[in-house]
Amino acid sequence: MKPRLYCFGESGNAYKAALALELAGLEWEPVFVDFFNGEARSPEYLARNPMGEVPMLEVGALRLSQSGAIQDWVIEQTGKLGGKGPGERREIWRWVLWDNHKMSGQAGTTRFLMNFLPEEKRPHEVIRFFRGRLRVALNILENALSDRRWLVGDNISAADISCCGYLFYPEPFGFSRAEWPNIDAWLTRISEQPGWKHPYDLMPGNPSDRA
Repeated sequence: MKPRLYCFGESGNAYKAALALELAGLEWEPVFVDFFNGEARSPEYLARNPMGEVPMLEVGALRLSQSGAIQDWVIEQTGKLGGKGPGERREIWRWVLWDNHKMSGQAGTTRFLMNFLPEEKRPHEVIRFFRGRLRVALNILENALSDRRWLVGDNISAADISCCGYLFYPEPFGFSRAEWPNIDAWLTRISEQPGWKHPYDLMPGNPSDRA
């Protein structure tokens, strides 16, 4: 049965799940969630996913939310993106958990506040705070990539997919590739992987749809 991913193009967390499905070579179907008009909080959606989150993977009776859990399912199904042996597997999930708390948590919030709230409602002091925390996370990632091509092992893994989730988006949120040469080179390597697509090409939904 073909996996269905409930997603929308602006979501970096959904991109992590979609990119894992794509790079692992699985056939899957995107299902657009109209997040900005409240669909993720609708009774119909909450009946499928009580957490009210995007992404959500649906395969038959299986329903998974959280991008890391979906990536884990992809690894189990395909044997890809999970590293070699238990040592690399633990290191991958160390990075996934770090990203969820330290990188995506800052990048996603900052990007939303700077781009998807009406300008008059943007909390500038909060934005400055999150941009500062994002710089700390980016510095950790930049240093980690100073002597390696991939975050774990010799090939792309869920660690790379998780940590890059927000970094291909064009909207301003305090990240410029030119400022971070190791991250820039790493993002180029990711984009050269067979099957890679930009989030707005991989999933339905784009800011221009609401312009």
